[in-house]
Amino acid sequence: MAGTRECNQDTAMSWPCVGEAGKTGDWRTARPVLDPAKCIAAQKNKLVCMQCWAFCPDSVVSRTAPPQIDLVYCKGCGICVAVCPTNAIEMRPENENETENKTVAEDTCCGC
Repeated sequence: MAGTRECNQDTAMSWPCVGEAGKTGDWRTARPVLDPAKCIAAQKNKLVCMQCWAFCPDSVVSRTAPPQIDLVYCKGCGICVAVCPTNAIEMRPENENETENKTVAEDTCCGC
């Protein structure tokens, strides 16, 4: 075939895998919060912009419109905030609205 050739070298490719380092969201001191009113993808309901998804080093931003941030694995580095062209994402202290976006596994819930 034109334009193809066989490669006899061993190659390695890294793919992120959920949970490889545990639930890393417990490490952060601030969490990203997306404002859909400012997000280009949310406003157009299309996969446009997606800078947050492209630059997230932990692959915790979904490639959806609007993007969703998996707070269970987000480390709170703030790169998504820095690359967002419309300032649609802001970092909020982790202790602010502590119950927001938190879930408790049924087997560990004490019923409080």
